[in-house]
Amino acid sequence: MSAFKSDFLRTLSERGFIHQISDETGLDDLFAKETVTAYIGFDPTAPSLHAGGLIQIMMLYWLQQTGHRPVALMGGGTGMVGDPSFKDEARKLMTPETIRQNIEGIRKVFANYLTFGDGPKDAVMVNNAEWLLPLNYLEFLRDVGRHFSVNRMLSFDSVKLRLDRDQSLSFLEFNYMILQAYDFVELNRRYGVRLQMGGSDQWGNIVNGIDLGHRMGTPQLYALTSPLLTTASGAKMGKSLSGAVWLNADMLSAYDFWQYWRNTEDADVERFLKLYTTLPLDEIARLAALEGSEINEAKKVLATEVTAMLHGRDAAERAAETARKTFEEGALAESLPTVTIDKTAIETGTGLLSLMVTAGLAASNGEARRHVQGGAVRINDQPVSDERRVIGSDDMTAEGVIKLSLGKKKHILIRPE
Repeated sequence: MSAFKSDFLRTLSERGFIHQISDETGLDDLFAKETVTAYIGFDPTAPSLHAGGLIQIMMLYWLQQTGHRPVALMGGGTGMVGDPSFKDEARKLMTPETIRQNIEGIRKVFANYLTFGDGPKDAVMVNNAEWLLPLNYLEFLRDVGRHFSVNRMLSFDSVKLRLDRDQSLSFLEFNYMILQAYDFVELNRRYGVRLQMGGSDQWGNIVNGIDLGHRMGTPQLYALTSPLLTTASGAKMGKSLSGAVWLNADMLSAYDFWQYWRNTEDADVERFLKLYTTLPLDEIARLAALEGSEINEAKKVLATEVTAMLHGRDAAERAAETARKTFEEGALAESLPTVTIDKTAIETGTGLLSLMVTAGLAASNGEARRHVQGGAVRINDQPVSDERRVIGSDDMTAEGVIKLSLGKKKHILIRPE
């Protein structure tokens, strides 16, 4: 590990964010002597980013904390093409309206991590549709396209992977790396951006931008990538058994988000504390040294700190308290996820299996039956072994709800109304 002079690169290095840098010495010198503007691009493929994108957001966070200016680039223009990098098949094309709505949803998350404004270190959010949509195709081919070698583009792993697959790489997608490279140049012209950051799968695209900048007369541009993260068991970051771990509260509750981090594998605790929290490194070392069942305390700290950054300290503390009551006291916490159903369904009686499907604890009656047969299902904390069990008014607690549990960590309150 290099001994960086600049606070930003030293922080990123110590916390495990750095995979590759195009010119370590040059970039370190730049950060040490001036306020640097750097960007990361985000594709608006959904109304929210998921936990897999948090590492990029944290890089922008540390950029601003160490005195520099972050630019969050929304791919409103490139989103109409879709990034083919390391994808097995083409992405579904989105309408401009869908892209606009997705960008609005994503924008909400960034305000929790970055300070936006007009000051020299205030973050900026921009949309590449601003300069990509008005482009004249022939002028673009002549001024930008002429700098690209198809031979070189075909040599990138991200492209070669698709050329070897059944799903052919469309000309539309082939243009993506040219557009991304052009973004880098345009951001330099408009905002003085000198550095593009991203996941290690973006290395080829970013280096293309540096090369294009060189040919089109920008100052020296730089690349910095972070490692592509998987959990210790090889699972992709940001994915859980029940689907994507969304960052927007209306798509995943603060409690469920907290639970995702609480369930971190032992081997990942130290790495995730460094990447996803702002705790000092000596405190992280203390937590990482905990052994046996005490490691669970470190996981709770991780879950609470990550949740506090995204959803606020109050929501994080409430989630931690709900979990404590649910798991340690077996109590009925009001803030558990709640599913409302028609009260006549309970008054007349409804089957356990279909209720589990309604509550989202199983995808089908067959899956629910297997959970019951495996002894994983409880009603109001009491185990259930009869798959034909009917849930009725007698099962309602004093609080007017029915607590349905799958395993130790999934609990839903059924509220008849």
